[in-house]
Amino acid sequence: FKVFSGPAQDPKGRVVALCLPKGGDLTRREIDEYTKFVGIYGAKGLAYIKVNEWAAKGGEGLQSPILKFLPDATVNDIMTRTGAQDGDLIFFGADRASVVNEAIGALRVRLGQDRGLMEPGWRPLWVVDFPMFEHDAANARWAALHHPFTAPKEDQLDLLETDPGACLSRAYDCVLNGSEIGGGSIRIHRDAVQRRVFQLLNISDQQAEDRFGFLLKALRFGCPPHGGIAFGLDRLVMLMTGATSIRDVMAFPKTQTAACLMTSAPSPVDEVQLKELGLRLRARA
Repeated sequence: FKVFSGPAQDPKGRVVALCLPKGGDLTRREIDEYTKFVGIYGAKGLAYIKVNEWAAKGGEGLQSPILKFLPDATVNDIMTRTGAQDGDLIFFGADRASVVNEAIGALRVRLGQDRGLMEPGWRPLWVVDFPMFEHDAANARWAALHHPFTAPKEDQLDLLETDPGACLSRAYDCVLNGSEIGGGSIRIHRDAVQRRVFQLLNISDQQAEDRFGFLLKALRFGCPPHGGIAFGLDRLVMLMTGATSIRDVMAFPKTQTAACLMTSAPSPVDEVQLKELGLRLRARA
């Protein structure tokens, strides 16, 4: 089945199964709506298997347009791995790992909300072992996943030249109930390591000096290992109050165009203020 076998054999691909308890009552229309939803994240489709009477009928108790492509042994493995029971529904994601992670991750949250599966209470966690880099296929180059000053793990420095995609960073996020409330990293504090990262990102020595000369100079003089974390208190307040939008807890929320509806900012600027700042307005062509 090429839809699955292609991504499964691709080092950058991934195939996942998501079992929805008691999801067998979903209509075709509802499944189509979820298919459109994962399309927002780049997924090309959403395969599924409805588990009607697996316990009594085995494969004949399953319902799906993809079953004709799957050998019995594969179906048995799927049922075992997912732990699906009669009345459940299994969704599948198969594509590049980045697409599958985003699409099926978002689907999992959406299903939990729609089906009332969210558990009450606080669930904090740390996210660690972020990749250092992601490959920009459009421009055929590596890009920093966080920023180019995040330190790689000390025992993985050799991967900077040999396998950048496998190199992990010393970055971390604090997540509460699915929302990031804080994040940070240990920073690069050695000039030689910083230059190796710049070279990987196609930043020449001259470009590095022009753009980050002040930082490289500080590293050459010597600085201690350093890092930190920034917390978003407004996001935390949003969760504590049960609000669904961070704008509900901001004292002076802005629109997506950075306009303030309460103060009507930005407001017109007179010539005196512009002259004081050395600015001049030009009409659009």
